[in-house]
Amino acid sequence: MDPLLPRLETEERRRRGRLLFRHDKIPLRMVVPNFFTVLSLCAGLTAIRMAIEARPDMAIALIVIAALLDGVDGRLARALKAQSRFGAELDSLADFVNFGVAPAVLVFVWGLMGLPRGFGWIVALVFALAMGLRLARFNSLIDVENPKWQSNYFTGMPAPAGAISVLLPLYVNELGLEVRTWPWVIAAYVLAIAVLLVSTIPTFSGKLLGERISGDYVLPVFVGAAAVVALLLTYPYGTLTVGTLLYLATIPLSYLRFERKLYEPAPQATAVSVPPGKDETRSPTTHTKH
Repeated sequence: MDPLLPRLETEERRRRGRLLFRHDKIPLRMVVPNFFTVLSLCAGLTAIRMAIEARPDMAIALIVIAALLDGVDGRLARALKAQSRFGAELDSLADFVNFGVAPAVLVFVWGLMGLPRGFGWIVALVFALAMGLRLARFNSLIDVENPKWQSNYFTGMPAPAGAISVLLPLYVNELGLEVRTWPWVIAAYVLAIAVLLVSTIPTFSGKLLGERISGDYVLPVFVGAAAVVALLLTYPYGTLTVGTLLYLATIPLSYLRFERKLYEPAPQATAVSVPPGKDETRSPTTHTKH
């Protein structure tokens, strides 16, 4: 008998008996962000149903709602200081379903099903797998220490942006351009977005822009946000098309800006001058640790 088996069984029993939460009563602020995550997961699962029922308009709306809720739960957790391992795992699961599985099923049912020999399903499968790998890489890099300015960039295309961008053929088709009759072009575009998801190209995130805002810009920001929402409700496909194209256009710019910032010389530390007559080796503030 392997001598390691008893130790492994003991460790397994200890792991299974470990409580999910450390305390019997959980503060309400710890639950609120997870509530929004569950709502986004419900939206993503319903989007899959709408795609199967050939209702792409509803499926697109639900994926966009899931992306908005994904932005809310993360910022809410940081604002309430309610980050938890449970919330992080739930958020990753929701992101894979909402931004990996749901768009893949929608694109396959809408425009890739007619490709010969199941190639359309392979394309959809590659996109979903690329999204899963992108999320796994993101989770593995959470504890990596980087300069603060690098928090303004993602490694590769982020999950919500990938889900919104991969649906660009559907937006354009609803605007009157019959791209549905070009399944090979749609397949090539989906594969290109999958490559961007798993690439190491830095893309702009804007995290640092949300930390502080000047008081002079509060009202313009509110007006701009209201205008975007109004455009999205009134002209959804036109707004999503313009927004997606603008975002894709920023990727080369973010790459060039990241490279320029990366190779900028680090600021030199200011040397501390010692007044004449002072012995540096016997400074009272100097201590040697053994």
